[in-house]
Amino acid sequence: MLWAVVAEVPGAPTGAPPQPPLPLPSMDVRRAVAGVGRALIALGTLILLFVAYQLWGTGLAEARSQGKLRDQFEVALGAAGPVPARPEAADPPPTAPPPAPEGDAVAVLRIPRIGVEKLVVEGVRAADLKRGPGHYPTTPLPGQPGNAAIAGHRTTYGAPFNKLDELEPGDEILVTTRQGRFRYEVTGSKVVRPTETSVLDPTTDNRLTLTTCHPRYSASRRLIVTAVLKPGTAPAPAAAAPVGRPAPTPASDPAGLSGEGASNGPAMLWGLVAVAVATSTWAAGRYWRRWPAYLAGAPVLLVVLFVFFENFSRLLPANF
Repeated sequence: MLWAVVAEVPGAPTGAPPQPPLPLPSMDVRRAVAGVGRALIALGTLILLFVAYQLWGTGLAEARSQGKLRDQFEVALGAAGPVPARPEAADPPPTAPPPAPEGDAVAVLRIPRIGVEKLVVEGVRAADLKRGPGHYPTTPLPGQPGNAAIAGHRTTYGAPFNKLDELEPGDEILVTTRQGRFRYEVTGSKVVRPTETSVLDPTTDNRLTLTTCHPRYSASRRLIVTAVLKPGTAPAPAAAAPVGRPAPTPASDPAGLSGEGASNGPAMLWGLVAVAVATSTWAAGRYWRRWPAYLAGAPVLLVVLFVFFENFSRLLPANF
């Protein structure tokens, strides 16, 4: 009975010695962990904003460019006269136009099966493909003899070639240039490495080659779709290729099938500007008033981020 009373007395010794309390982390460690957590949250938010810009923001920019290109191309068609829809064999072949400046509209591309109707620009630089599918300058224009080639985005900037893998042999591709309206039929497709520029080499038949990234949301491979110009639908012009444009070779086309990228200087500059704006906003919130500083700095930061994303996206393959 006595041992039970003693056991109930506060502070009385028990069988097991008491354990010392766990040491609490120092203030510096907690601040460091909190800082890392905030940095990771900011990085995750930045990545989500960039993904949103790639999927939707680039499409808005491409839609505006397509409207301007359509107006430009209609003016060019009006200056060239009526476009022959189905010239007769006895008619003289249409005259080959001079090479168009890079970035100008050169054709209208229609692919009914996948719902594509886009203005095609001259050139495959990042700045060109932001406006629409781009014609490889080292190949003849669609409808001309040989291998005409066009590149297009599959994920961003309207994603004109997003469903290019759904084309099957026999599907038609319609192209309108200043020389006429041309009809191609798909003959097949394949996946190649980005460096396999042999798909752009001159051919003895009259074909159209479409290139884009593969698979979707990746730039590891290139999807190639080929189509043949149907005889009798729209005869090819006399000129085999625009003057002064050499046949494509890997040596003369170091960018391969990815198109010519852009300098990383503007992206780095606008990245530094974004960091400066974010830091200034944080400092103003810390030493002045938090929410007024954030409300004033957020619109400025979003505008700077938009410009940064636009320049950073140019570092990706031009037809991503």
